[in-house]
Amino acid sequence: MSTTEEFRRNSDNFCYRHPDRQSFVLCQRCMRTVCPECRTPAAVGVICPECMAQQRASQTPAQKKAQRRWASRPMSVVSSDRPKMTLGIIAVTGLVYIIGLIPGVGPLLSNLLAFNSFYVLPQAGLIQPWRLLTVALVHDGFFHVGLNMLALWFIGRSLEPLLGRARFLILYLIGALGGSVAVALLAPGVWTVGASGAIFALFGALLVIGRHIGADIRVIAILIGINFAWPFVLAGINAIGSGDFASSLAAVGISWQAHLGGLVTGAAIGFVYSRTRAPRQRGLQTGLLIGVTVALIALLAIPAAFYF
Repeated sequence: MSTTEEFRRNSDNFCYRHPDRQSFVLCQRCMRTVCPECRTPAAVGVICPECMAQQRASQTPAQKKAQRRWASRPMSVVSSDRPKMTLGIIAVTGLVYIIGLIPGVGPLLSNLLAFNSFYVLPQAGLIQPWRLLTVALVHDGFFHVGLNMLALWFIGRSLEPLLGRARFLILYLIGALGGSVAVALLAPGVWTVGASGAIFALFGALLVIGRHIGADIRVIAILIGINFAWPFVLAGINAIGSGDFASSLAAVGISWQAHLGGLVTGAAIGFVYSRTRAPRQRGLQTGLLIGVTVALIALLAIPAAFYF
């Protein structure tokens, strides 16, 4: 993201030790912004180098002895700024896709994980709630999974360091839920697969968080607009010959409902994250995230016909 002058003047948006490095993570003790290189994972949150030094200075001899004992054991060190959660999601999704290529096993797996509102709407009678999330694991082809995972990588490597791994995963999962709920309400009975809802949730969160910290979000907004409008453009081109836009939109095979649901959900989660950054607001943040999740699930109790 390019930045505005307001963004550059606000030092709170950058690591206090590396003023050129943007970050969204605060030290749980002094509440200063720290980049991945400067933060040390703690039991809850992260700690900056100065606070870590103070913590070590206040340790008792027994604590220092125990720390030396554990430090003497060989450990593998991985760079803390690696988007490990993003890579993990890509790996799991890729594994599911590979398993889906096995004859006899793939179709069964896809049928078990794909989403259809018939399996989640209370009035349908057959409830399989896992489909609300597992839809993000199954795709209908190499290009489908490849493009989605490429988009996840490009967004995740920027957004995950800002949020932290746990918050990034929560955003991804609730975004997938929001996309599925929108499909259930706006396209009942339609089968869908893919991580588009979760991907658009990342877009929505990045848009809101970028706006909150003063970044120039015009490029992000343009990308969101292009991606969201693309199925409608294709449908319009196809409708030139047929004259039936609705049928052409359905024939495109892109779930704009999941895009919309994920985008709105991601924007809501991004707003929660941007307004509850301080460690003392962790309880409020958790409560709001639970509230958003409960609200999404509650929407499934409303008859889909109400939305038409």
